[in-house]
Amino acid sequence: MRAFLQRFLFIGALVVPMELAAQAIPIGDAVAGAEVYRRECASCHQIGEDAQHRIGPHLNRIFDRGAGSHDDFRYSEALLRQGRDGLRWDLRRLDAYIENPRALVSGTRMSYRGLSDPARRADLIAYMRAYSDQPQNIPEAAPTARGREVNLSAEILAIEGDIEYGEYLSSECTTCHQRSGDHAGIPGIVGWPEEDFVVAMHAYKQKLRPHEVMQSVAQRLDDEEIAALAAYFLALGRE
Repeated sequence: MRAFLQRFLFIGALVVPMELAAQAIPIGDAVAGAEVYRRECASCHQIGEDAQHRIGPHLNRIFDRGAGSHDDFRYSEALLRQGRDGLRWDLRRLDAYIENPRALVSGTRMSYRGLSDPARRADLIAYMRAYSDQPQNIPEAAPTARGREVNLSAEILAIEGDIEYGEYLSSECTTCHQRSGDHAGIPGIVGWPEEDFVVAMHAYKQKLRPHEVMQSVAQRLDDEEIAALAAYFLALGRE
């Protein structure tokens, strides 16, 4: 029993394999990540041996799993749709989702506001990686190569969108999205906070969000046009 226990590091109620604690992790510090998990995730998600679904699904084997792929958990339609579009939980997308769930998956039921500190996110993801399939064998290029989700400068986020120009541009959007804000199987964008809209469109533009039509639309828009659309749809929601 003592030999078995020596294989693990105990942090409160959390357990970290000692070989993981001892090795250099290219993502972050898994030991520190156990504490981040306890503070940020444990009230809704379980991980480790005998983990079960709670408010959120368990997080075992999260790496390279398709979004919304547990058959026995009731996901939001938004997350299921992203899974059908091809969203998989590699490091870049996990990092983006933990930073701002609603920026990556519009309409997610996950109420978590996000973790802004990139170092703490890295530690948390390193901890979760310990409970995925043979993490030491995952190639460094995918999913453990580290990259920012959507690098937007302060200048881009500060662009003040022209509402009238946004209305002029909006006809392509409203061939699918309803001006009334109704969802009807397609996520509503009316009344969206401008920053969330801008981040989402740049995520499509950089092919972080996996939807070919939206990727194509976003590729054709410049920063001013995205800001104008964001301003228009926010204003439309206030009418």
